[in-house]
Amino acid sequence: MGEVVWVGSSTPYVRPRADGEAEPWAEEAAASGGKGTQRITFAGEVSAPAVVARLLGEDGAVVVRRRVMYLDDVPTELTDTYYPTRIASGTALARTGKIRGGAVILLRQLGHVGRRVEEEVSARMPTAEERDALGLADTQPVLTLTRRTLDADGRPLQVDLMVFPAHRQRLRYEMTLA
Repeated sequence: MGEVVWVGSSTPYVRPRADGEAEPWAEEAAASGGKGTQRITFAGEVSAPAVVARLLGEDGAVVVRRRVMYLDDVPTELTDTYYPTRIASGTALARTGKIRGGAVILLRQLGHVGRRVEEEVSARMPTAEERDALGLADTQPVLTLTRRTLDADGRPLQVDLMVFPAHRQRLRYEMTLA
């Protein structure tokens, strides 16, 4: 029996959600017959890495939530989500506790709704830390996805830096053209 290939879509993670809706990762995994869980490994203020500083327009401190995502108890994704301190400082985004319904609902409750999403996908070999966290062999590459979410005025709300085992991931995109 081979490894399961996860087909992921970005839409559930960026669309505004209603209060009470399930957290997107658990919901998407359940719809595919799996169990999606996550472990928050860190949350708090850090100095913005260069790529985050450029994408958020913040060159000082930012808030980050670092998570390991699991599909059926197998680590399948590493995600670091960065927020400007003007949005996230002092909120649940800066704490390691789970956010009911996910961060998108909390952002909406705080008055911040994403209206545009930019994503970039690339492939590379993992770092030693990524290889260990994802249980990869030395020869297995990863996919990286960088996502920036902006509000209606074009202000960045968050940047996600994600790392996936390439052999266990397929990304799916749908587009509606006007």
